[in-house]
Amino acid sequence: MKQAIMNTPGNIEIRDVELPGELAPNEVLLKIHRIGVCGSDIHVFHGEHPATPYPVVQGHEYSATIVAVGNAVTAGKVGQRATARPQLVCGKCGPCKRGQYNACQELKVQGFQAPGAAQEYFVVTEDRLIVFPDTMSFDYGAMIEPASVGAHSTSRCSGVEGKNVVVSGAGTIGNLVAQFAKARGAKNVLITDVSDYKLNKAKECGIENTLNILQTPFAEGVKAVFGNQGYQIGFEAAGVQSSLDVLIANVEKGGEVVILGVYAKNPVVNMYFVGEHELSLFGSMMYRQEDYQEAVKLISTGAIVLEPLLSKHFLFNQYLDAYKYIGEQGDKVMKVMIDL
Repeated sequence: MKQAIMNTPGNIEIRDVELPGELAPNEVLLKIHRIGVCGSDIHVFHGEHPATPYPVVQGHEYSATIVAVGNAVTAGKVGQRATARPQLVCGKCGPCKRGQYNACQELKVQGFQAPGAAQEYFVVTEDRLIVFPDTMSFDYGAMIEPASVGAHSTSRCSGVEGKNVVVSGAGTIGNLVAQFAKARGAKNVLITDVSDYKLNKAKECGIENTLNILQTPFAEGVKAVFGNQGYQIGFEAAGVQSSLDVLIANVEKGGEVVILGVYAKNPVVNMYFVGEHELSLFGSMMYRQEDYQEAVKLISTGAIVLEPLLSKHFLFNQYLDAYKYIGEQGDKVMKVMIDL
């Protein structure tokens, strides 16, 4: 079967490898149909991801068809559409034992610290399998993973219902965080970025309040949207120092900031504001099984809008071309799909 491997930053090779062998009782064989290219994948491509060794087989956002199951599998049947969480966990550490396996002490993520799904067939264990309806396209199925990031991050704080929310960063993840905040009952949601293209995509997805901070200063834009109410929760999805700075400096005293952006360089946190304003900071690491399930539900009902986020498709043998395209387009691209 064909497999795409990144030998070094900027170098992707398509090679032939053996098909997966006999399945264990709890394993599922997937035929991969779509692979989404993620912002974290781009960090790896440029050698800027802090926790990815080379060579690496990428692919952690994907959709597939179940083609075989182990004799103990009950979570899915041959012929069903499916995806799976890419987290490999120990099940024995403190976080795992308390159900926080997404922060496992020995966590390995397929596509980063373990081989991912950038190949024609891929084996996953039943406990990570997510089946989605036949009425959901393979494109949408491959976006269950980033949508799950939105589901998880918006559950990390004390709750967004009835509160004003700012999301910094209008890329695919920030967009989905804003959509989940809205779906969870936030009073008002504002999304910020430096790209009008991405902010217009947010509007297409139903996020009415947008702010280009290159055109209007952050505090001024927030005031225009929320008035004297301000905002109570901020989500940092840009992975940029200045983004973190303004969220922490301007959130209501006693407010909350959830950090889910990936930083190429560790940011500095203004502890004066954190302490004097008694803020709560939350990290948000990926997702859990229930987040995938909620993502499937809300995508299926149309509460989460995905079509405006789909930018372009590339064939599997054009894997490197897809990355080059993303680099060339800059801020004029959202989600690129690899088709098998």
